[in-house]
Amino acid sequence: MADSIGTKNIWPYYSSQNVQAAARKPVKEMGKDQFLQILVTQLRNQDPMQPMQDKEFIAQMAQFSSLEQMMNMSKEVTALRQSAGMVAGLIGKEISWFEETEAGVVQHSGTVSSVLWSEGVQYAKVENVNVPIDEIISISEPTEDGGPEVAENE
Repeated sequence: MADSIGTKNIWPYYSSQNVQAAARKPVKEMGKDQFLQILVTQLRNQDPMQPMQDKEFIAQMAQFSSLEQMMNMSKEVTALRQSAGMVAGLIGKEISWFEETEAGVVQHSGTVSSVLWSEGVQYAKVENVNVPIDEIISISEPTEDGGPEVAENE
């Protein structure tokens, strides 16, 4: 009969602590939860004869709130910069879009000459028409004969 092999020989370093430690990911930035944990720890460990004043807590919360707002603003500016770069890539491309008229829905196409932003909406300018970016149905490289050449999806 075959000898049985103990699990300690196969998995000598396996333990629930090792699995939990591997599952934890280091946090690069401090969030609300970490800030509140620090605040609670300060409250628990403060000197009862000289407790922290309300003003100190309010000042800490205000500092954290302004830091959080600056981080959010930084993310939004980064997203805007990326979006502007992508939209600027439309200049010189042939685009198509639908327009609803009294006669029905008409498909238009033309070459983008510029891009602009107005009231938070991005537009591609084709001749004298400002086409909202979210209404563009196709983007292609212009061909020498003037007709669009369909770009491949990557």
